[in-house]
This record gives sequence, C-alpha cells and structure tokens, in this order.
Amino acid sequence: MTTSRAHAAARLVDGLDAAERASRDEIQALQRTRLAWTLHHAYEHVPHYRRAFDAAGVHPSDLHDLRDLSKFPFTVKQDLRDNYPFGLFAVPREQIARIHGSSGTTGKPIVVGYTRRDIEMWSGVMARSIRAAGGRPGMMIHVAYGYGLFTGGLGAHYGAERLGCTVVPMSGGMTERQVQLITDFRPDVIMVTPSYMLSILDGFRSHGIDPRACSLRFGIFGAEPWTNAMRQEIEQAFGMDATDIYGLSEVIGPGVSQECVETKDGLHIWEDHFLPEVIDPATGRVLPDGQLGELVFTSLTKEAFPIVRYRTRDLTRLLPGTARPGMRRMEKLTGRSDDMLILRGVNVFPSQIEDALLATDWCGGHYQIEMTREGRLDAMTVHAEARPDRWDGAGLTAEAAHLVTTIKDTIGLTTTVIVEPPGSLERSQGKAKRVIDRRPKG
Repeated sequence: MTTSRAHAAARLVDGLDAAERASRDEIQALQRTRLAWTLHHAYEHVPHYRRAFDAAGVHPSDLHDLRDLSKFPFTVKQDLRDNYPFGLFAVPREQIARIHGSSGTTGKPIVVGYTRRDIEMWSGVMARSIRAAGGRPGMMIHVAYGYGLFTGGLGAHYGAERLGCTVVPMSGGMTERQVQLITDFRPDVIMVTPSYMLSILDGFRSHGIDPRACSLRFGIFGAEPWTNAMRQEIEQAFGMDATDIYGLSEVIGPGVSQECVETKDGLHIWEDHFLPEVIDPATGRVLPDGQLGELVFTSLTKEAFPIVRYRTRDLTRLLPGTARPGMRRMEKLTGRSDDMLILRGVNVFPSQIEDALLATDWCGGHYQIEMTREGRLDAMTVHAEARPDRWDGAGLTAEAAHLVTTIKDTIGLTTTVIVEPPGSLERSQGKAKRVIDRRPKG
C-alpha cells in the first residue's frame, strides 16, 4: 500500500473523511474552486468543449458563481459517440492509465479514460461509498459486478481494496459458483446488480440453502433502477442491509453517490467531486431542489475525461443531506426519461410495474414487459414469474386478474398479465432487460 493509500485508509478507519464532515458552505466553496478549474481544463484541452463553449457565447472566465454553470452547454451521449474514440480526452493518450467503455450495443461504444490520479480519486469515492453502506476494513467483499470494459467490477474492486477489505473478484454469471463461494468463503458484503441478486437468491433456494443463514450482512446494489419493494424482498430473504449505489461511466463509474446504511433515505452525492443539477428534460431549465427532473452532472476533479453538464437521462430530485449534511441527496431513481413508456396516453416506468408485482405474495421479482401493437394501438403484456411455493400449474389466473385491476387502479393503465412458471424467464447476469419492444419500427 502506498503512503497516500495508507493515510486514506487510516482516515476511514477513524470515521468519516474530511469532505463527509464538511458543512454545506464548505462544500460549495470547494465546488466553486474546482468547477472553475474544470471549465478551464476542458476549454483549453478538449476541442469539442472549446467549440461548444464558443458556440454558446460563454467562456470559463464567465463563471463567478455556481449558478453561472447554467450558461454553459449540455453534453449528451451523441457528443461522446461523435468524438469516438479519444476525442474528449484532455491529456495526451500516453498519460491515460486505463480505458473503460460501454458495450456499444446501440452504436459506437462510449469510451472514457482515466489518469492515475483519476483512478486514485475513483478508488477513494468507492471506498467512501462502501463504508457508507456498512463496509469496514478487514471485511470480505464478494464482487459480482462484471469486470472488463464495464466500470462496475473494477470500480468496486479498487474501492474495496482502498478501504482495506479482502476482495473476491467473482464477476457476473455462474450462479451456482456464486452460491458456493458465498457459502464457503463467508463474505460480509456483496456488490452486484439487484436483479442478479434475485438470481443468486434463486440459486440458494434451489440448493435448499437458507439464504438467511449465509454470512452476508450488507449488499451494495446498483447499475439499474430498483424499487424499495425489491429492497425489502432482498433484505427479508437474506437478513441483510441493502443500499443503493449510483454512477455511470461517463461521469466516473460507480461511486458518484451512495445511500448511507444508517438512513436509507436516498443517495448522498459526493459533491466534492461531482456537481449535480436537475433540469426539466423538455426545456433544459434548471429546477429547484425538491423538483423531479433529469439529472445532470459536471465533474470537478477529473483530469483525463472532464465532463461538463452531462445529461444522464436519469430521473430524480435533489434533497438536503441527512447522514452527510453537507452533501445533497438524490432520490432513488424513478427511471430514465428514455425508458418511459407511453401507452395510449399514459406515461409508465418499469419501476411502477415492479412495485405492483412485489406488493403481491406470489411474484419473486422476475418479470418482463412486452410491448406489441394490435392494429393501430399499442399493447402491454406483463410476464411475471411465480414463486415456486405459489405456482399452481395453471397460471394463477385469479391472481393475474387481480394484478390487472391493481395496475389499472394505481397507474391508470390497461394491461395483460401472464403468470409464468418458476424459472421460466431469462435470468439477468448483469443489468436486467425489463422491456421487450416488439412494436414495428417507424
């Protein structure tokens, strides 16, 4: 361990680090200094930002107050694709210590770079996140996020090591092996997507192992929206504390914000490194704290890949800090603006369907939403998997009809519900694919 890492670990052992103890005024003063540096760094070293700022008629020197950030243009995912692969790097390629990227399933992959200092910062916010979730030095952490170009696995890995934990770098998939190693190694913490945690739960039950008898005490779940109903499902099944972590590759990876285990009331944003805004997704207007809108992030300390006003498409609201009073919280994600389904004039998010499903006593959390078109009208079918102890072999027709009524009464949506046999739906080994859109294109 380097001297800087040893000092960081020592501070974390003693309790919260300095930024976590800072007042709101102290955090905002730090943000003003760091934001000024970021805007100059991006303008001077990234041609895209120079062109975008010039086109908007703004210059980094126009920043006098944090509110002045609203004068600067947004960055969107297409900007990242248009500058593929290294056009948004702010340092020479030779100074890049690591490259991550998206899968590229919807076009060119999103490529992001890190200097060594960026990786040190990332490791620090991840260590802070793990500690906020209940992790402590010396604990064993089972990392079931995917490794490779996806930022989840390595982000969790480096943060756990920085905190002083023992890491089991399992990655995703091989559910039976996951169950075996959790049983044999007895880790304290698991880091994984919430949907895949349900697959691991299925694995425990299929082997006749009581999940509450396993060693897991804390779960840190992210990479996809999940509901409080799913939190309760996981916590009750394993007897653990489950908290939410948020991040995205374009901003740093996991570790942008984390729910604190003592409150579980939304995710504290590590605002000493990431400056949030919430905007009206239609107009781009910055909304006051407390109003629901699209989350936007500006990095404050990134060297290789500064990001200015990046539109995440994630929907949330900003709230005052609680467990970390100087740093604001973001509400658990409602969904994504580009994941919103519109069916016969009704706006619906998959998370709303998930809430309705997990309020039943027969669904274990595995589901898919199928969108089709019947003539000129769109139709939605919810395929929901029954728990093994509730499956009647005939599709639980009464329960399905009751859920149709519940969805109509609570969401205002007419849908079809098909209860599927246990184990019949495809299992996620990473991010769950909740919506299957079979509607004709165009």
